[in-house]
Amino acid sequence: MAPTNGTNGAAKDWRSKNKTIQILDAAEKGGYGVIAAIVYNIEQIIGMVKAAEQKRSPLIIQVFPWAITFSNGLLVHAAAQAAKTASVPIAIHLDHAQDEDMIRLAADTLPFDSIMVDMSHYEKEENLQKTKDLVAYCHARGISTEAEPGRIEGGEDGIADTADLEGLLTTAEDIEDFLATGVDFLAPSFGNVHGEYGKRGPQLDYARLDDIRKAINGRVRIVLHGTNDFPEDVMKRCIGQGVSKVNVNKLVLDDYLVHLEGNASKLSLTKLMEEGVEHVIKLMEWQMDVCGSTGKA
Repeated sequence: MAPTNGTNGAAKDWRSKNKTIQILDAAEKGGYGVIAAIVYNIEQIIGMVKAAEQKRSPLIIQVFPWAITFSNGLLVHAAAQAAKTASVPIAIHLDHAQDEDMIRLAADTLPFDSIMVDMSHYEKEENLQKTKDLVAYCHARGISTEAEPGRIEGGEDGIADTADLEGLLTTAEDIEDFLATGVDFLAPSFGNVHGEYGKRGPQLDYARLDDIRKAINGRVRIVLHGTNDFPEDVMKRCIGQGVSKVNVNKLVLDDYLVHLEGNASKLSLTKLMEEGVEHVIKLMEWQMDVCGSTGKA
């Protein structure tokens, strides 16, 4: 974790040393996006780090709170160790943390560089107050933070609490309210959804995204959620309109999942794992090219 000054106080210059902030500030200045990929197991960690090193790309490895409870934090430590020994900048991020006690536990005991304080299942005022309190808690421990102004529709592993709630598109007012919490990164809602888009594909409000970028005016970094099935042109347009952190899940894990389903009964376990890593590498390298981070590390 980030260096601290005393028991609970982060060093005064913690921001300049925070990996997620460093990686996304460079992306903002360079006009490219950085893949922030969810991992569920050790093969995916290995594959993503190998892809980043082979492409000379920065990377953010993400886990859902499930990874903490399922492995008692072991998967987080594995990811952090892989990041520490990698030859390119890699940060470790906790995505969609919706339980206040879990956020405090993660900030106190696990090697996260950043945490998404996702209080979007509360009404706006309560969301803002809880976000402000938890952002301060994380900052005191040298951990940067992300929040969701509005509410992104849909659900996937780790965000069941918002799956049945109505989406709320982000407004310029939302931006100012959330910036007042001290948060470092914002994940706006502009037609993007968690989960599948169906036959029509993504129907994004690019004008709203442009307004969001203008309202933020470089004060924090913009995060893109809900990228399942994104065509290359859609991804590139979002990055061109100011997105720095690009959250991905199935977009880079689909081939791994197909491989697992088709070969689990045919291959030895070790061969299954080794080939699975190669499938992760292939899709990760593709998306690093699409997002423009190749060669930026």
